[in-house]
This record gives sequence, C-alpha cells and structure tokens, in this order.
Amino acid sequence: MLVLDGHNLRLEDVGRVARAEEAEITLHVDACQAIDSSREVVERSLVESERIYGVTTGFGRLSEVLIPPARRLEIQENLIRSHSSGVGRPLSREVSRAIILLRANSLARGNSGIRREVVELLLDLLRKGIEPLVPEFGSVGASGDLAPLAHVASCLLGEGLVHARGGAEPARAALDRAGLRPIKVREKEGLALINGTQATTALGVLALLKAESAVETAELAGAMSLEGLKGTPVPFDERVHEARPHPGQLVSAARLRALLSSSEIRESHRYGDPRVHDAYSLRCMPQVHGAARDVFGFVRRVLEIEINSSTDNPLVFVDPGEIVSAGNFHAQIVSEALDFLAIACTDLASISQQRIERLLNPDLSGLPAFLARDPGVESGFMIAQVAVVDVLAEMRVLSHPASVDSVTTSGNKEDHVSMGLTAARKAWRGVECLQYVLAVELMCAAQALEFLKPLRPGAGAAAGYESVRRRVAALEGDRELSADIEQLKDLVDSGHLGDLVLQVMESAKT
Repeated sequence: MLVLDGHNLRLEDVGRVARAEEAEITLHVDACQAIDSSREVVERSLVESERIYGVTTGFGRLSEVLIPPARRLEIQENLIRSHSSGVGRPLSREVSRAIILLRANSLARGNSGIRREVVELLLDLLRKGIEPLVPEFGSVGASGDLAPLAHVASCLLGEGLVHARGGAEPARAALDRAGLRPIKVREKEGLALINGTQATTALGVLALLKAESAVETAELAGAMSLEGLKGTPVPFDERVHEARPHPGQLVSAARLRALLSSSEIRESHRYGDPRVHDAYSLRCMPQVHGAARDVFGFVRRVLEIEINSSTDNPLVFVDPGEIVSAGNFHAQIVSEALDFLAIACTDLASISQQRIERLLNPDLSGLPAFLARDPGVESGFMIAQVAVVDVLAEMRVLSHPASVDSVTTSGNKEDHVSMGLTAARKAWRGVECLQYVLAVELMCAAQALEFLKPLRPGAGAAAGYESVRRRVAALEGDRELSADIEQLKDLVDSGHLGDLVLQVMESAKT
C-alpha cells in the first residue's frame, strides 16, 4: 500500500501508480490531521471576515472584487467550470493518473485548507481506475496548471469526461458505476484543486523515468556498435575517468567496461590493428552519455522536491493560523529542468545517429554498405537512417527552450509565466524520439554483429544482441522495416534493456 504524507513520495511511486501497478493508496494519519487543521484555519478566517484571495475575492485580475458571503461557494464551482478550457488531444490515462496522485500528495501536506473528503475522492479515482480526460494544451505554468487541473476537478463535481474503452464517457456515469458521489466544493476548495504544477510535473516525472532507462539502453547500443565496428574499449579505462571524475561519466565508463568484458571480437584485433583510436562517437561515449546522466540527476532532484511540495495559492499555515498569498504555483524551476532534459535527450540521439552512420557507411565500417547482404541490389538499412535523421531534426527543434518564452496573461496580473507544460510536452516527445533513434541503432548494431560471427561480443553486448533478436530477425534481404523499428522502440520503452544493463553491472560486482 502506498501511504501519502506529502513529504516522501518517490518518482518510482508515481510511475507505478501511473501504470496502474499500484492502486492501494491511502493518506497517512499525520496527513489527515494536517488537512483537517488547515481547513479549520480557513473556517475561522471566514467567521472573522478576512480578505483572502480566491476565497472572499475573485481570481487573477479580479482579485480586487470582494465576493459577498452568499456567493462564495458559487465562485468555487464557477472557477472549475470556467477554467476547464483546455484544447487538443487528451493526455494519456498514465499521465492523468500521475496528475491525480501528485495533486493528492500536495494537498496531503496540509497547506491548502481543503476538506479531507475532497482528497479522498481524488484517491478514489485512482482506486477505481477513473481517469479524467485532460487536454494537452491549456497551461502557461504559472498560477498553476489551471486548465489541466480544472479538467481533473470537474470530474469530482460529476462533470466533464473521463477515459473509457473506445473513447470517452461522462464523468458522472463513471462515478455512479463505481459507487462514488460527486462533491460540492466549499470555500477555497475549487482554487486548491486547480492551483498547482501537477500537470507539468506529472508529465515531467514520467518523461524522466523513461529517459533514465533510455540512457542505460544507449550504453548497451553503444557497446554493441563498438563491437560491430571492432572498436577498442581502452578509452573506458577506469584511470582515465578518475582523472576527470564527473559522476555520470564514471558511471557510463563502468557500464561500458562491464558490457564489453570477455569479448572475442576484441581479442581478434587486439594486436596489429593500425588504428590509434576510434572516432568520438565511440571513444567519447562516457563523456557524452555521462553528461546526460548528470543532467537527468539534476532533473530528478528538482522533481523529487516538486512532487512533495505545496504549490497552490494562497497557502494555509496552521501555526500561527495564517493564510498567505504568494507564488509557489510558478513552475519556472520545473520548466527549466525539463528544457534541459529535452536538450540532453537530443544529444544522446545525436551521438547515437553518428554511430549508425559509422555502421552503415562502408568507408568507415569495413562492413557491407548499409549492412545489406547484397549491396546495390539491396538497400539494407539506408532509409532507416534517413528516418532517424528526420527524428533528430525534430528533436533539435524540441530543444529550443520553452522556459524563456514568457507571455503576459490575465490582464497583466500574471506578467511572467514559465510555460512549464510546454516544456513538459517537449521533454516527453523528445524521450519518445530518442527511443526511436536507439531502436534503429540496436537494429543496425545487431546486424553488424552478424557479419563478425562466429566471434562473440562482450557478455553484456551479447545479451543485448539476443534481446534484439527475440524481437527482430536478422536482415537476410530487403524487407519493410517500420514494424521492426516499432518492435524495438517498444522494447526500449519497456525498460527491459535498461534492466539488462543493471543486471550486467550486478554480475560484474560478483
């Protein structure tokens, strides 16, 4: 059972809940107390007729408008309805589930003044498999992810749409079938539900988890390519990397040493090879892959803090019973981190594409052109590389930062925004593109190893080869390759190859 307290949620927990591998979720007893205490502060403030943003006033540019007591519940419902204005294709069920979990965990901190039953209904959506339909566009990443979170909140009112087999269905029908009753939001609750960074952060967390698996796959693909090209593992010597001890570089070099150990291919050209060293795309894998690892480490630290933070406004502080209007909804730190994630993914794809070029170019590889069995009559992997170059071009566009593109909204009240959701969408798309590039490198590297048989590559690279061959047969003549690439992209996305690399590392320790 996953117990939420607002402080200790892990990125891996988010991934499991998003994939519906974890549905037993409950609130920690301390979180229940914190939620109840913060609601009491709001109730006392209402009795004392304090001027509180979004509770006794309007929102955004309308924050100067004082709302009479009789209409304060009305503005909370109107807020959810009016802000349910997202457009575009719906985010996946996986992302929707991550958003709900992160919003519930933030509310569990007890800084939002919301009733416990509202948080419990959010968790009920996860328990019952009810995922609101959240359009992909609609947030500028400041004042929170207002539209995406409003679409989630609408479901709690029994309004809006949810995912269903074959499309969508009304939220009310899904709630009724699950035996759940919609809520009536009270003072501050509408604002608390939609004011936060959870759409940006949810998409970012899931993108990062996939990127972390992809960089492990990049080590495996790179090791297989190096073997296929009869490269040397000498540049991965531990002493080299201790002389420049960036953490990610050290990890990548260790991965490559383990993957390439016990290689018959290496022994076949250890002596008498006229080459002094390999091209950068082979020789500098630890420096380039390691740089991505360090970027991912930075992004992870940002997201670990963000998923356990209070990001709405105003915030309620039980001691000494104050409600403070501030700006924790601003997603600038997350936006910049996810821009960086997209950049690192692009560079991983770039070096992978250079290895593909070396595998396919007979002037560089010493192998048949495009790894075809009968070059000229057959084109081999020629156009698979063209597809990779197209993907890489898109990734370079995705690497343009969103976090610097602030545009004023809400009558100049919100005059600097983060564009966090834009950055998150780019990062997500960038990771997906990287998976395609690595899929093609794996396919090409495995084919190169066919030409070197009966020599076997290093133990780890051999395991990678076998994993590829379980999905995709060797190329014996030209065939349509799209299905093969999709098969290997799914293999990369599954995390199996990343796990394989970690298993190789564990074996190396023993």
